[in-house]
Amino acid sequence: MRTTASKVVVVGSITADLTAFGRRLPVPGETVIGQSFTLVLGGKGANQALAAARAGARSTMIGCIGDDLFRDIVLSGLRDGGVDTSSVTSVHGPTGVAHIRVDNTSGQNDIVIVPLANSSLTPDLAERKLRAVARRGDVLMLQLEIPLETAFRAAIVGHELGMTVILDPAPAAILPDEIWPCIDVVTPNESEATVLTGIKVCHVESAAEVGRWFLERGVRAALITLGDKGIVQVNEAGVQSRSTPKVDVLDTTAAGDAFAGNLGAGLANGRTWDESVTRGIYAGALAVTAAGASTSLPTADDVDAFIKSQNDDRKDMSCAKTQAR
Repeated sequence: MRTTASKVVVVGSITADLTAFGRRLPVPGETVIGQSFTLVLGGKGANQALAAARAGARSTMIGCIGDDLFRDIVLSGLRDGGVDTSSVTSVHGPTGVAHIRVDNTSGQNDIVIVPLANSSLTPDLAERKLRAVARRGDVLMLQLEIPLETAFRAAIVGHELGMTVILDPAPAAILPDEIWPCIDVVTPNESEATVLTGIKVCHVESAAEVGRWFLERGVRAALITLGDKGIVQVNEAGVQSRSTPKVDVLDTTAAGDAFAGNLGAGLANGRTWDESVTRGIYAGALAVTAAGASTSLPTADDVDAFIKSQNDDRKDMSCAKTQAR
C-alpha cells in the first residue's frame, strides 16, 4: 500500500443534465406528462470525478465548459463535491448538455448528449493540462463523450507518465487496436463490449470471451458489467463472475459512473484490486436507488454502511440456516 495516496485525474465531459422523470418513456411521436424535472451537474467525466471525490480520493477534473448560464451550475457542482477544477477550461459558447428521460417504473433511461463546449477539449489542450497535474502512480479515468482523438492522446500520455489508465468506453465507438496497450482497465457494459469487439454479450461465457479479447490486445484487466446479472472480471489471474447486491431500482443513469469512480478512488488510495472492484460494485448498486446522475453518487461512508449491512444480512441468513438444521 502506498504511504501517500495518489490522486484521480479525469479527462472527460462536463454537462448540464436536464432530466425528466415520468411513469413511462414516450414512443416516437407521442407526448407524455412527466412527474418531475431536475437540472444538475452531469457528463460521464464530471460524474466520475465527483464519484471519486465522494469515495475519498483526491480528484482533479480536466475538461471544457462554456460561458453561458449553465457554467456556474456545473462548476459549483464539481467544487461543492470536492473536485479540483483548476484544470477546467472556459470557452466561448454554450456548456455541454445532456437531455435525459427516466422511466420511474423500471428505472431505465435514454439520453441525448449535445457536446458543445466539450468539443473544445482538443488533444493538445488535454495533454498540456494532464502533464501539468499528473504524476506516476496517479489514476487516469477516460470516457468517450469527448473527441475520440483527445481520449486517445490522453491514454497515450497517461501510460507514458506511469498512470493507471481506466477507460469507460461509453458511448460505444470502434477504437483502433493501437489504443489497447495504453489501457490498464476497461469497463464496458454488454452493448459497449459488443460494439468494441464484435462479440455479442448475452451471458457470462460470452462476457469472458470479450474479456480475453481485450487482454489479447494489451489491456491488463477487463470488467464487463452485466447490470443486475453482475460483473465478469478477466485478468491474468483468470475469469471471475461477481454478483451485485439486490436493490430497488429507481434510476440507472449514473450506475456505471459510480462504479468507475469508486474503482479509481480505491486504486488511488492504495486499496487492493479486489477491494476496489468490490467498492465499485456496491457504489453502482447504491446509485440506482436514487434519482438523478450526480445527485445519486454515494459517499465512502454510504458504501461502507451498505457493505456492512449486506454482510450482516448474510450472517443472519447463515445463522438462521444453522438453527433450522
